[in-house]
Amino acid sequence: MAELAPLYSIKVSCICCEQSFQTSKVRPSFKKATGTDSDFCVHYKAVNPDYYVVRVCPFCGYAFTENFSESMTPKHKQTYYDKLGKSWTGQDLTGERDWGAAMQTYKLALLCAQIKEEKDRVIAGMLHHIAWLYRIQSNKEQEQRFLGFALDAYVRVFETEGAEVNNARLMYLIGELNRRLGNYQKAVLWFGRVINDKKIMDSAMIRASREQWVQTREDMLAAQMELPEEMREKGM
Repeated sequence: MAELAPLYSIKVSCICCEQSFQTSKVRPSFKKATGTDSDFCVHYKAVNPDYYVVRVCPFCGYAFTENFSESMTPKHKQTYYDKLGKSWTGQDLTGERDWGAAMQTYKLALLCAQIKEEKDRVIAGMLHHIAWLYRIQSNKEQEQRFLGFALDAYVRVFETEGAEVNNARLMYLIGELNRRLGNYQKAVLWFGRVINDKKIMDSAMIRASREQWVQTREDMLAAQMELPEEMREKGM
């Protein structure tokens, strides 16, 4: 019996040029996680499904994920062709991808999302995934750079779409990215908001915020920084 391949193909349509094409996904049975970081970055044993999140049209080069909105205005199409499409070389990114090809697809999708004026939450997710890809390669400088971009985008999401998204998760994430970037005072404020907001019922995010509040305190002590008043007591 033939061994099952990790990848399988699905048929998708490009909303830019309206052509159909096949793109690869990872079979659920091959998604073996070895751990998850505190900002939700999942590490995988073998095949990384994140490599296959972005779909790249081989005909016009338009790159998108299933989170993109499903329509595109004539103006956005024209802008895409002017900025990117006219120089597309017909590269095929629909099959197996290594780290470099995955990064190329995310950066292409980020440009497409910006051209198409996608919602901030979509752009924030792309920026965060790019930071994760750099983390996999232990490229700390670029990881931090893109975490900073992602943080700015998540704050915009909170300010503009707060009522439509999981507020507790978003607030926790803003706190955690601030912590990872060394913005400890801001991290403490965001974690505190999750912990102290009586309307928040997400017990997992409240617990995670408590844990990272303690972690931030340890980070500040390790950096020999003066603790704010509310952190001088042991716990929260």
